[in-house]
Amino acid sequence: MKVLVTGGAGYIGSTTATALEAAGHEPVVLDSLLTGPRVFVGSRPFYEGDVADRGLVARVFADHPDIGAVIHMAARVVVAESVDDPYGYYRDNVVKSLELVDQLAALGCTRVVLSSSASVYAAPATGFEVTEDSALDPQSPYARTKLVMELALADLTAATPLRGMSLRYFNPIGADPALATGLHVRDPSHVLGQLLLASDGRRDAFAVSGTDYPTPDGTGVRDYVHVWDLARAHVAAVERFDDALAEEDTTHLVLNVGTGSGVSVRELVAAFERVHGRPVPVRDAARRPGDSAGAYANVDRARRLLRWRAEASLEEAIGSALAWWARREQVLGYP
Repeated sequence: MKVLVTGGAGYIGSTTATALEAAGHEPVVLDSLLTGPRVFVGSRPFYEGDVADRGLVARVFADHPDIGAVIHMAARVVVAESVDDPYGYYRDNVVKSLELVDQLAALGCTRVVLSSSASVYAAPATGFEVTEDSALDPQSPYARTKLVMELALADLTAATPLRGMSLRYFNPIGADPALATGLHVRDPSHVLGQLLLASDGRRDAFAVSGTDYPTPDGTGVRDYVHVWDLARAHVAAVERFDDALAEEDTTHLVLNVGTGSGVSVRELVAAFERVHGRPVPVRDAARRPGDSAGAYANVDRARRLLRWRAEASLEEAIGSALAWWARREQVLGYP
């Protein structure tokens, strides 16, 4: 199948494009290159521009009328930045996405897989496991843009021939197996990126942001999924799209994509040090705006409907992140 991947020059998008190719599909990339590096596109069919540019999207489909599905990943994703710039996040993640999916409907492309986020969930009342039916309470503008798009896609699929699948990502880490792509931002904001910066001396210490959460060790609990497993979930989503929606008798399906296990920040640091082979300087810090105590995924629905499950261990994911970190300057031209 030919698959349009918006945001296909990004960290997750480029890995997903590789996974699609490994499974015998042909990705077509649409990306503004606002954050994703051009080198991650490789030799794939590529269109540089905005997802809200209806003319550009029409040209993509004119050139590739056999596109069978769209994986929509193009979005802004930094929680703290969304707190400072909510307008920009709603414009880019919601308004532009609506333009894209409306144009897809007009062009007759009806299969849309949306990148969503586990940040839409409320903190569980007991434990940390969340199912797709758990309470929702997004705590940042970024998270709210993801929930708004899920709701919009549900409404659009009820009223038009569009059909949708929203994948609620938990916390992707690692790199693709060939180490051709990986974490590329210069100053990564997420936890593993900050650990990598502290491990090579570019940060004086790794900040454990929030030590007073209602968790066993006081630090936030997250579900860290290898980005290759996440990419494989997208392959399963496009391959099982029609069957999964038919099985649930719905026009819009929500699925958790994680490992099914929770790891605290202190546990992540300990695992990182084991794989890295030496200690990392650590300091305690206050909670960040928009953060929560966290959760981990119940992935029964994805296992049942997509025939998918995460396969890589936490240590394997960390190992691939470290291997990519050692060679990313060779690929990107900057450390």
